[in-house]
Amino acid sequence: MDWILSFSSTILIFIAAIFILVTIHELGHFLAAKFFGMRVDKFSIGFPPKIFGFKKGDTEYVIGATPLGGYVSIAGMLDESMETEFVDQEVQPDEFRAKPVWQRMIVITAGVIFNVILAILIYAGIALSYGDSVIPIDSMKGAYVSEQSVAYDIGLRTGDRLIGVNGREVEHFRQLLNPSALTERNVTFLIERNGERMEIPTPPNFLDLVSKDGFISQEHYLPSTISSVQEGSPAEQAGLKGGDKIVAVDGEPVDYWVQVVEKIQSSESSLNFLIERDGEQIEVNVTPDPNTGQIGIASPDFTNVFRVERVEYSFAGALGEGVSRSNDALFGIVQGLGKMFSGDISVRDNLGGPVAIANITREATDRGGWLGFWNITAFLSITLAIMNMLPIPALDGGHFMFLLYEGITRREPSPKVRMGLQQLGFILLIGIFILVTFNDILRTFGG
Repeated sequence: MDWILSFSSTILIFIAAIFILVTIHELGHFLAAKFFGMRVDKFSIGFPPKIFGFKKGDTEYVIGATPLGGYVSIAGMLDESMETEFVDQEVQPDEFRAKPVWQRMIVITAGVIFNVILAILIYAGIALSYGDSVIPIDSMKGAYVSEQSVAYDIGLRTGDRLIGVNGREVEHFRQLLNPSALTERNVTFLIERNGERMEIPTPPNFLDLVSKDGFISQEHYLPSTISSVQEGSPAEQAGLKGGDKIVAVDGEPVDYWVQVVEKIQSSESSLNFLIERDGEQIEVNVTPDPNTGQIGIASPDFTNVFRVERVEYSFAGALGEGVSRSNDALFGIVQGLGKMFSGDISVRDNLGGPVAIANITREATDRGGWLGFWNITAFLSITLAIMNMLPIPALDGGHFMFLLYEGITRREPSPKVRMGLQQLGFILLIGIFILVTFNDILRTFGG
């Protein structure tokens, strides 16, 4: 029963996100066409079969049963419908083909532009409504680096202070993991070690390594001090208390909370804790719960360890933040695609289709509620804009390339050539769709 509810919620959340993205995208084409006096025959959200529709003026408005896209059918345009009956007829003044190239270019790119605007407005709305909490990098001391971690393999060591990425210092910790920075060609980290600064390079497949094994997070900076002890837990029964600082486990010194967690997780029997309490050192033996493997202690609160600053945005400031976050997402996606094509990162591990998108959307919503939903919707809006501008016939980018050719040569490609290329484009898109969906299923079931 639980899996049915989980599956149903995944589908509903996915459909809601896609509905918003597709509606805004097609609305861009629709409004631009209307603005330039083009006749729009059909405005469809979703593909056939038709669920609901009505006609107003020259336009039929339709809701389709297949919620993976939509289309605006503009008179006099060779589009997804593959209709060519108008080609041999006299050009009408309200047709797409009757308008100047520059107007047609705006109509073709309007969907992408609207998706980018949507992302900016969502990110701006989030910033205005929720503000932000940031951790200044100067409030963070050295981090813990496990010898079995990716961070250790690239050259980081326990006690290093991360202060910048790609040769640029950052103000806040979150900026170290900015998507646009981590997808650059040669990623390096700027650190301080024993009072000296140095740059640590990363391998080309750094993103693949991080996606599998993780990297430095805020948890790696937390000290080994217990904030609270769960009532009735092994820790309470052994005498541990909130405020105790763990200085050693089974005779091995520890300074970081992550070290304590590693020791507990690897334990097969009781653990000997050396703790500091009120200036004294005390030894305590604790046996983890045999069912959970835990002892019932909580990590320090971030706000008690770091200097957490609240940022409130004015309307103009929120709009600027929306542009900044959209810009980071855009460059992160474009550079990430470049790394996939160059072979620096795995296509199989990083390219996702509808199944992956549905799972990610549901996970984001589960973790962050409406905030998570809108964050992932904004990111997907940027993704949709980029994918639509790929120079593949049948996509907006393909139509744009035809118009660019026409604008340069002053000669329109023949309908026969365009139809042939559009059909090839559809075959390619269907092939890509099958490939990414199959890849999603393999990843979902551990293939």
